[in-house]
Amino acid sequence: MLRNKIKLLQCVSSFILAVVSVNSSTTPLVGVHPLADEKYFESDIIRCKDGSKSFPKDRLNDNFCDCLDGTDEPGTSACPNGKFYCRNKGSSPKFVYSSRVNDRICDCCDGSDEYESSITCPNTCIMGGNVNYIYKPRPERKSNDRQLGSVTTDPSSSITIANLQDMVKNLQGMKLVFALQFVLIGFLVILWMLRRRVRSAKRRRYLLKSVHPNRSAN
Repeated sequence: MLRNKIKLLQCVSSFILAVVSVNSSTTPLVGVHPLADEKYFESDIIRCKDGSKSFPKDRLNDNFCDCLDGTDEPGTSACPNGKFYCRNKGSSPKFVYSSRVNDRICDCCDGSDEYESSITCPNTCIMGGNVNYIYKPRPERKSNDRQLGSVTTDPSSSITIANLQDMVKNLQGMKLVFALQFVLIGFLVILWMLRRRVRSAKRRRYLLKSVHPNRSAN
């Protein structure tokens, strides 16, 4: 019985680890260019782009600035020199300063810069157009926009890239579902086998007692 319980605990722990690993591998990074920077952040030890130092992956987007150039905080406002990438599916993607992340002002037309804000930004990336939704005026930042610039692409090509990215995400979601189903089925099979062994052991004991009653009494 003790061995069966140990095996059951091992199965449960392996199942939890598999779920966590699959979820972590499919979770996209916030504020990161999907083609240029996602592979850059895949390693366990990441180097600042300015070459000043390196940092572990668990410090990525932890709301604490480790790199002077903001490499470790692409999705937060912790680093003053950081840049947040707006995907803006259906429109033109662009970079905005990280100081504008979660500041209750919708700078990205898809509202991705306010993912942890107390406001809800409407998605104005419609038919490849740039419809700006501003929660409150910010005229002093126009010059900064000109200096920083934006990544502009043809609307048709941006829509095609967005469709491909959606397909990739759907495939990743299907992989997650299949992986969870496979692990769950394996766990249920192991649990059924353990129960079957326990029942067979009980039956053997019962048969031994019924065949040799004197031995059990002694």
